[in-house]
Amino acid sequence: MSNIINKIENHIAYITVNRQEVMNCFNYETLIDLQETVDAINANQDIRVVIFTGAGQKAFSAGVDLKERKTLNEAQVRRNVKAIRDVFNSIAGLPQPTIAAVNGYALGGGLEWLLSCDFAIAAEGVTVGLTETSWAIIPGAGGTQRLPRLIGQTKAKELIFTAKKVTAEEALDLGIFLNVVPRTELKTVCEELAANMMKNGPIALKQAKYAITHGMNTDLQTGLAIESKAYEITIPTEDRIEALNAFSERRKPQFLGQ
Repeated sequence: MSNIINKIENHIAYITVNRQEVMNCFNYETLIDLQETVDAINANQDIRVVIFTGAGQKAFSAGVDLKERKTLNEAQVRRNVKAIRDVFNSIAGLPQPTIAAVNGYALGGGLEWLLSCDFAIAAEGVTVGLTETSWAIIPGAGGTQRLPRLIGQTKAKELIFTAKKVTAEEALDLGIFLNVVPRTELKTVCEELAANMMKNGPIALKQAKYAITHGMNTDLQTGLAIESKAYEITIPTEDRIEALNAFSERRKPQFLGQ
């Protein structure tokens, strides 16, 4: 039985790590299941937004499964670290916009998971932190790279070097979360964000994400060239013509992702 729940409704993929009994920690089996799920989403043109979350109310994910880790030899540890790094890179590389619905603790690999998403929205009362140095290791699934790019080096170093945990509200102030909402509203707010994006052209969304992701860590001229190539992909699409026709006919466009 898979540790991943995959539900697709109204062009949204809802992906849930389902290991509630261990705070949705990632063991090797879960990482393989998640990788297969993400690969399938990447190839599914009908999916326009992806929402990731953890099962239950207590944890988004508390990171790697330390009980499993204790049983592994060094080669298996390296295998697991590569697997979690690869799957988070795959999530970051999805063409569709992604939202982390952070319903509980996001620690270690759990925080690295939400950092690989385009947006993270948290329930009130959530706690997050990159706690790896307290276990005599370092963040190995993107945390040392994505967090400084998101909140700046100084604050990222403080959180990583001290293994400090922060509240959802503190993380919002740092720029980790887009919003913090009452727990009962978390799913609705994530879906509202998804709906606001899905009103727009699916191909345009993917190309805008591509241009931002690939251009932000280059010089301006390289980034502008990336943007130009992404724009070119939208020109011959049926959706672009539909937008113009809808404007002239004073109606809402019906985008098909073509």
